[in-house]
Amino acid sequence: MNNSDLIVRTLERNGVRWVFGVPSGPVLPLIDALRRSSVEFVLTANETSAGFMACAVGYLTGIPGVCVSTVGPGATNLTTGVGCAWLDRAPLLAITCNVATPWLERRIQMRIDHNALFRPLTKATFSFQGSPVEKTLSEAIAIATTEPPGPVHIDLPEDISRAEQPEFAASIAASCGLSDLSQELKEIISTALANSHRPLLLTGLTFTRSKSGEKLLQFIERQRLPFVSTMHAKGFLPENHANWMGVIGRARRTDVKAFTDRADLIIAIGYDPIEINYEEWAGAIPIIHVSSEAAECSDGLNFLWNKACDLDAAITAMSGIEPAANDWSAPEWRRHRATLERALRPSCSGFAAYQVLDIVRERLPHDGILAYDVGAHTHQIATQWRSELPRTLLSTNGWSSMGYGMPAAFAAKLVCPDRSVVGVVGDGCFQMTVGELALARRLNLAVPTIVLNDGWLGLMKVKQERKNYPLSGVFLSVPAESPPHYFGVPCRPAKTPEEFRQAIDWSFALDGPSVIEAFIDVEAYSTTVFD
Repeated sequence: MNNSDLIVRTLERNGVRWVFGVPSGPVLPLIDALRRSSVEFVLTANETSAGFMACAVGYLTGIPGVCVSTVGPGATNLTTGVGCAWLDRAPLLAITCNVATPWLERRIQMRIDHNALFRPLTKATFSFQGSPVEKTLSEAIAIATTEPPGPVHIDLPEDISRAEQPEFAASIAASCGLSDLSQELKEIISTALANSHRPLLLTGLTFTRSKSGEKLLQFIERQRLPFVSTMHAKGFLPENHANWMGVIGRARRTDVKAFTDRADLIIAIGYDPIEINYEEWAGAIPIIHVSSEAAECSDGLNFLWNKACDLDAAITAMSGIEPAANDWSAPEWRRHRATLERALRPSCSGFAAYQVLDIVRERLPHDGILAYDVGAHTHQIATQWRSELPRTLLSTNGWSSMGYGMPAAFAAKLVCPDRSVVGVVGDGCFQMTVGELALARRLNLAVPTIVLNDGWLGLMKVKQERKNYPLSGVFLSVPAESPPHYFGVPCRPAKTPEEFRQAIDWSFALDGPSVIEAFIDVEAYSTTVFD
């Protein structure tokens, strides 16, 4: 057994099923070891997509997604995908295959310092040079999965990947080690609820790693609290619930903020400010911050409690708090939701993104997965789309990189082959990642990719309008007729709601990938994205 074989066997034992990447000379020993294993090497069009796919796998499964690149430019490409796991909190292993050890300190073709490159956007960076391979890899897996999860980088020189390695040791177990402060917190929340007239509950990114969603919902119902969420927390409490009041910081944010501004207490459960800082929406409202990490403090914020703790223990204790009266009423909640729904669907002479989303929501099963990219449509989806189940929405919020949507959708189909998966991307994002359709065709992934084609970088267009800048650098092209296929993947246009309904039914009937180009009017975004 050589070290590449040992790496692959260790990945197998830890539940890894795919390694995403692009081959090169230094990567070939690892690919050859993967060929002889149950772990599949998935060829992507570029290394950035490999990182995004690994990030999505890590988020969906809790097992580190794995991506691999070659030296130099392959590694720099990979960093964009790895950064997504860093700021969106997904377990991931990034393996860079390097030149042989005698050349590691030389200025030669392609070589750069991989460890220095990955250090700012990983939890840790290692080298297999001079350290036991399995021990290093097992430690990396433990770090990647320890709260908060994230990416770990390992550098693999080519001669070490080929060297013989007879040892095969046990893995290192991860340990969370968070304090149980549930009784202290229970008293804080009980007192705060008794003194509050309009308490509000908020869930965020860290809550997506909790196992106590039902208990938190019991607490909400028992205390008769309205709740809002961040974009990442969508679906981890059901958005069809009468107490749900919206998503902060996204489409029609002013409507949601007008509601949250009425609160006199915020109970933030699993909130990670990486999505949106407290300063942007909470103001001076008293905050009880309950999460696995304490929030950063600043002038103007009013924390009643802000400590790192065991989140599930805290929620369990909260569920036993006696009910406290408050001044909220069900009619005002209904009025707020009705106003929000109307504002999300402004009058529009053309085919609008919100119409596309309503039709997809009708057609996609309740357990279907929607993966979406970054742009004006991100804001629209975050507020408009309704989700009842955890991990049925894939997006990037902390990292917010264009190019995420299609790789994430294809990764989701690998993880969940029996569930419906749809990708929604803007035309700008599609231009960045259209090459990944070749991957979808090669693996025969039955995923419709819906391209919202309006001819603009819509989000930047709206921002320029709001700042009174002349429109510049944001026009893509006058939308043209759709081709019959992209890289052999069939494509169908839709210019009206009825054409889109027919197209989505056509795509779901196929046994492979498809593209639907929805030719939409960009102007509707101007009244929903930042208002």
